[in-house]
Amino acid sequence: MADGQDERRPPRAPTTPERQQPSGWRVQPAPDGRGAPPPERPKSPFGGIGRRWLILVLVLLAVNFWISSLIPSGHERVRVPYTPTFVQQVQRDNVDEISSKGATIQGTFKHEFKYPPTGKDSKSSKYFDTEVPTFANTDELSKLLQDHNVTVNAKSPEQGRSLIANLLLGFGPTLLLIAIFVWFARRAASAAGGGGGMLGSFGRSRAKRIEPSQQTVTFDDVAGIDEAKAELTEIVDFLQNPDKYRRLGGKIPRGVLLSGAPGTGKTLLARAVAGQAGVPFFSMSASEFVEMIVGVGASRVRDLFNQAKEAAPAIIFIDELDAIGRQRGGTASLGGNDEREQTLNQILTEMDGFDPAMGVIVLAATNRPEILDPALLRPGRFDRRVNVQSPDTVGRRKILEVHTRSVPLDPSVDLDAIASTTVGMVGADLANLVNEAALTAARLGHEKVWQADFTNALERIVLGSERKIMMSERDRERTAYHESGHALVGMLTPGADPVRKVSIIPRGPALGVTLSAPEADRFSYDQDYLLGRIKVALAGRVAEKLIYGEITTGAESDIQQLTQIARQMVGRWGMSDAVGPVAVIPRDGQGPLLPGVSEVSEQTQRVVDEEVRRIVERCENEVRSLLSENRSRLDALVAALLEKETLDQDEAYVVAGVSRPQRELPEESLETVRRDRS
Repeated sequence: MADGQDERRPPRAPTTPERQQPSGWRVQPAPDGRGAPPPERPKSPFGGIGRRWLILVLVLLAVNFWISSLIPSGHERVRVPYTPTFVQQVQRDNVDEISSKGATIQGTFKHEFKYPPTGKDSKSSKYFDTEVPTFANTDELSKLLQDHNVTVNAKSPEQGRSLIANLLLGFGPTLLLIAIFVWFARRAASAAGGGGGMLGSFGRSRAKRIEPSQQTVTFDDVAGIDEAKAELTEIVDFLQNPDKYRRLGGKIPRGVLLSGAPGTGKTLLARAVAGQAGVPFFSMSASEFVEMIVGVGASRVRDLFNQAKEAAPAIIFIDELDAIGRQRGGTASLGGNDEREQTLNQILTEMDGFDPAMGVIVLAATNRPEILDPALLRPGRFDRRVNVQSPDTVGRRKILEVHTRSVPLDPSVDLDAIASTTVGMVGADLANLVNEAALTAARLGHEKVWQADFTNALERIVLGSERKIMMSERDRERTAYHESGHALVGMLTPGADPVRKVSIIPRGPALGVTLSAPEADRFSYDQDYLLGRIKVALAGRVAEKLIYGEITTGAESDIQQLTQIARQMVGRWGMSDAVGPVAVIPRDGQGPLLPGVSEVSEQTQRVVDEEVRRIVERCENEVRSLLSENRSRLDALVAALLEKETLDQDEAYVVAGVSRPQRELPEESLETVRRDRS
């Protein structure tokens, strides 16, 4: 599966601006022009004129500042000292009247007075103010004022601008900005065709529309999930040849639900369907429908379906449907007016209401189909459900071929070997592996990508990056015994995954790693295999205790892993006689109250805990006996690790003196071997 356009694939023929509608489709008119390819919408929320808007705001603020400078803030006064200037002017009968507040005195001269007498800072005015010092004799000042007939007013000194001027200058800039924002919001809503004022654009769908000429992904870019691709081929054929099915009374499914683990290619499949059919593709995440404003989600759903109808035939793709499609009436619901439920109700109404002859198909993707509302899954809505499985060995080989089409590979690269060692990886993981290998090759200066680059990239992804830390000899030896215990028990336990690499080089959070991977894909696990995994996880801790008589914290992740396996054996898979075939533990990441999962009583929980402990203790005793009997092999592995730090698969089995298991080939490869031998 490829996430991008293949550089080696020849370019497609150019698409004409006017897309030819397949015969038989009934397309509604588009009064507002949304049915046709929309014009280039401005990216700015203010209509694409953000720079002009900023300039206008700055100009208006400058005008506001200029106006404020023109509004008088009272009389322009000259500030004079109390002595000798103010007292002298009173004595010369040049002071007409004064008013005071506290130590501040303001007044008017009978004749204009210039202060200071000289200098560029001197000002001439009939109005003055001064400050009375605290040590001045107020009685003498009062007598002086009375002797020279100075009027003493009862009102306080001027406080500056008037109330209206203060309100205008204080709120003027804010009012201007609000008015500009409202004007631009209305203009943006009108340009988008929604109208409705400032809040009109909230109800508009945010779906990303991709025209056929812009769609570069087809079924050629999808590999490794042939069953899912075959299911969707019929959808493409119906979009291209609707009369072929209508003459026999067939109706296209209104909705197709793609479910599967993350990274398996659900979104890629939806884009490939649109690219293969050559129809407009409306893509939107389910979480984009819901807002805090009640009713916005439902409005966006209506707008999205209206756009798709006007552009029919078309495909609507809703990613992560479980964000709004959860079962209604649960504990997380806030009632019938919950915004998420209103959005879901609108989707149900739209899917049930539009005519199949319109040619609008809804594709949705989810990782958790079991939590979806039953109303979504009934016939007439999501009629078809496609489970996108993780690829097998042959599928991974095909996926690697797709992703390496634009990567120069060295002849030594064996894609079959890479596919066999990447069990459990999905398309996104393999794409990341190829990219990491290319980056590794570029970092090392290679002209092409070598097999060793893929090996290093796989170790980097699975095990983590190497850490450059200095470990003491005692820590190195303890780590070597820990990892050798994992490796030896994995080699000697029947049915356990083969050991691929053992290393005491710190990677990620671990001081050492033991990589085990199956030779072929496993689709179910028997009890012996699960017990073998528990034994391998216990082996490192048991080896430390066997050699040193004590344990460390290095087995934390091993204990978590084996505990999870043991609890699932007892509570989910019915592998305990004490509990029986009863599901008492829900699936990972899900709540306890699910259909088919009984509520656990205190007594049942105690039985589960006892069974988990019994399984783990039995496995620990067997591991202890196994390592004690093979102490010489354990010491040999430790000595080799301390010398080389890393042992690959062949070296590890040779050092331990254990026969390497034969590689299991997939059925397709076995058939090829049979033909070659015949």
